[in-house]
Amino acid sequence: MGSLQRMAVLCGLTVLLANTAAQAEDWKVAKEQDGIKISLSEVAGSDYKAYRGVTLMKTTVAKLRALQEDVPGACAWIHECKTQKLLKHEGDQSWTYTQFNTPWPVTERDSVLHVTTIEGADGSLTRKLEGVPKYIPEEKGFVRVTKVDGFWKFVPKGDQIEVTYQVHTEPGGSIPSMVANKFVVDAPFNTLKALKERAEK
Repeated sequence: MGSLQRMAVLCGLTVLLANTAAQAEDWKVAKEQDGIKISLSEVAGSDYKAYRGVTLMKTTVAKLRALQEDVPGACAWIHECKTQKLLKHEGDQSWTYTQFNTPWPVTERDSVLHVTTIEGADGSLTRKLEGVPKYIPEEKGFVRVTKVDGFWKFVPKGDQIEVTYQVHTEPGGSIPSMVANKFVVDAPFNTLKALKERAEK
């Protein structure tokens, strides 16, 4: 990738991240436990809150990247992940398909993500997550998640890595508010906790 193209991608990512942040500005801490802080924010025009989880891990950016790029294996630490597979990989971009378990009586969900990986000059790594629900045909028995907008960010802090996981999702179909409200706290907390256990081994 040429330097101009890389700069254009970085500028585009900055705008995308700024837009995500602009949609969800008023963050309120919902849970703080085991060194993991979960905050929630209302998103204009959506019934579902955005979530952001932040924690420090005694690991390396390279190890976190490897854990994330093992797409089928990552299902073991992603909250309520039933199965996950890589659809396509091209340079710094990949497309993944995930099926999720859901509590009865909610129909199981699946999602297709376009993941763009950006390496920062400061040693940080950002992985932009964008839902692309029409990328592959819908699967029978699943409701396709209609929108995913978020990112992972790994920033070196001394001998630790600050990990931020921020997402806003439109899950498609109807989901009881009690289930939705529990998910936006449990998903980032359980995902970060399980990732931390593996990253620090």
